[in-house]
Amino acid sequence: MTTTDLWCDRCGEPATATAHPACASARQLEPPRFCPRCRRRMKVQVLPVGWSAVCVEHGESRG
Repeated sequence: MTTTDLWCDRCGEPATATAHPACASARQLEPPRFCPRCRRRMKVQVLPVGWSAVCVEHGESRG
């Protein structure tokens, strides 16, 4: 998560409400599930070389 994120990209809860240590450690191994800008559930595809996540509002991110 970055400081400009409004929502946690793993659980979808407000990013500033509480610390998200479980989410931060899980994000080391898995892709985001929620858009950090609008909280929409993203379409995620895991590939052998990484992942891609698509928000209908904000587009694609890769990792």
